[in-house]
This record gives sequence, structure tokens and C-alpha cells, in this order.
Amino acid sequence: MLCSGFLEFDLKLDYSETNNIGQYVSSENFHAGEHTWRIICYPRGDKSEDKGDYVSLFLVLVSNPGNVKAVFDAFLLNRDGTPSSVFMCGVIVVPQNPMPSPMPPSDIGIHLGHLLDCAIGSDVSFIVNGEQFPAHRAVLAARSPVFQAELFGAMADATMPSITVQDIEPAAFKVMLRFMYTDELIENISVDSVGSILVCAETYDCPELKIKCLDFFAVEKNFKEAVFTDGFAILVQKFPSLAAELRRRVVNL
Repeated sequence: MLCSGFLEFDLKLDYSETNNIGQYVSSENFHAGEHTWRIICYPRGDKSEDKGDYVSLFLVLVSNPGNVKAVFDAFLLNRDGTPSSVFMCGVIVVPQNPMPSPMPPSDIGIHLGHLLDCAIGSDVSFIVNGEQFPAHRAVLAARSPVFQAELFGAMADATMPSITVQDIEPAAFKVMLRFMYTDELIENISVDSVGSILVCAETYDCPELKIKCLDFFAVEKNFKEAVFTDGFAILVQKFPSLAAELRRRVVNL
């Protein structure tokens, strides 16, 4: 937190030739940031080489001498439109180890999720087993290199407003789509859904979602039940090496 102090410093003299170079006037003490300060003014400057053409102001730390950082500013007040000998001086003390303000948690996932739900500005739709899922090319391309190639590359799908998806369960595609927008699951991964969701994650190269599925599979009880689902059967057909890796993980637990 920045602390400040202000002082109206009246020199109580005029700038006549009788004031010698190097002669100074001192203010009263004042406080800012738990420190005591004083201002010293040389009405005709503190250096002879300046020939008395300048006014010099210095901020002096009176109490607790040490490494204190401060910002000092001053300006000459006018009285009834004419210059006076009164300076308004301000000091801002900068804390040595300022505590950084905590960053609020990002809520971009909430806004992107709302964008997905309302289909505002959607520019592509996916047809999955008869169900339609509006989406946004830029968001999907940013989250998946597969979508990037499909939606912005040389593939025929890049110019199509609607894309038909084969061999993917609609519920699993919906989970993956939501995860790509929000980094959150709309429902907990279950024994019945994990195989289909993992197929989606592997197909579209969504590593964070894939890790969640693999962690679920790594529990022996979950694996023994999931292997009898249709989703796992599709996983074995499309990604046999991944299914084999899952078996090895469970055996080595």
C-alpha cells in the first residue's frame, strides 16, 4: 500500500539578489509512510555554476535513515494570479516489499461455456448419430490440432458448414466439446462412459481429457467393469495399442 504526505512550504522570502547561492531554507518536519521528512530549499540554487538562476528543492529523510524509496514532487502556488514563495510539496513512500495483489481466478471457461450453450456466433455444426452440435471453429482449432487441420486446413471439411462424425457416441462427443470450451466435465466419468470418452479424446488429440480417462481406467475395479462396455470395444478396434497399454498399467499396479 502506498503512503503519502503533503506540505505547504512557505519560504517567506522573495527571490532578490540578497539571497546567496548555497543559502537554504528548511521546512518544518512532516510525516509520510511512518517516516519523518523535511524539505530544504535553495532559493538561488546550491551550485555556484548555476549562477543563481535556479531554485533547488531537496527531500530529506529525518527519521529511520536507511533504504527508503519515495516519489517527491512540488509546484509553486500562485496567489491571486501572481507567483508566490509557497511550494506545495508531496511525498509518496513506496513499500520495500509490496504484497502482490492476488489475481482473481479466471472465469473465461464460464463465458465460453455460455457461448457453447447459446450457440452465439457458431460457424460450424457437427452431426453425431443424428444429433447436431453447433460450435466455433476458432475455439476448437485452439484446443485440438486435429480440429485445426480439419477446420482450417486443406481438408474438404474446412469449407463445410456441417460435418458428419462417424464412430463416435453423441454423449461422449458432447462431454469432449464441453471440456474443450471449459476444461470441466459436465458429468463424472463413469464405467459406462469412459471408453467412449477416451475414444473421443484420442481421436481429436485432447490430452487433458485423455489423462482424466486414463486415471479412471488405472483403478483396477473400474478397468475390470469398463472392459465389458461397447465404448471399450470401440477403443480396442480404433486404438488397439492404447487398449493394450491400459491392460499393462492395470497388471503392473
